[in-house]
Amino acid sequence: MTPRAITIRLAEPRDAQAIALMSRDFIETGLGWKYDAPRVLRAIRDRETLAVVACESAKGGLAGAITAFAIMEMGDERAHLVLLAVRPTHRRQGIGLRLLEWLIESARTAGMASVHLELRSTNDAARRFYRAAGFYETVLVPGYYRGGEGRKEGALRMLRVLRAPGPLPYTWRPPRTEDT
Repeated sequence: MTPRAITIRLAEPRDAQAIALMSRDFIETGLGWKYDAPRVLRAIRDRETLAVVACESAKGGLAGAITAFAIMEMGDERAHLVLLAVRPTHRRQGIGLRLLEWLIESARTAGMASVHLELRSTNDAARRFYRAAGFYETVLVPGYYRGGEGRKEGALRMLRVLRAPGPLPYTWRPPRTEDT
């Protein structure tokens, strides 16, 4: 398979519907659809949330269809990876890892101490992916996800530590001026 040229960029309001459909089809299958287009649009517009997309480059250097996306909320010290999905036709090509690394670097730059996420406890592929990216498992939460017909599914919470918790050390100092 020929490597694809992929561009990662911040999500724009026009991407909300495509992201919502990918969430429905690749993440929320069987659980009900919580991340519909209006909710995704709110996330894109939220100043405390990062929403990014990966697009396959089209002819003429223009961005083509969205092949992957991720949404991460920033807190005071903790970032929460809310959603990450890659189209099945584009998996195992490093696109998800590129998105995740972009978000982790953004979280680190914003001073976050850790990144947290939840995934279906039965999703072994995602579990391996996040372990390989430096996350470790913290707790299994039975019945976290609620699907149709009263079906419940457990979640596995995972964590990646970026720095020791607590206030950031104050390192910046104004430049010294010489007395004349």
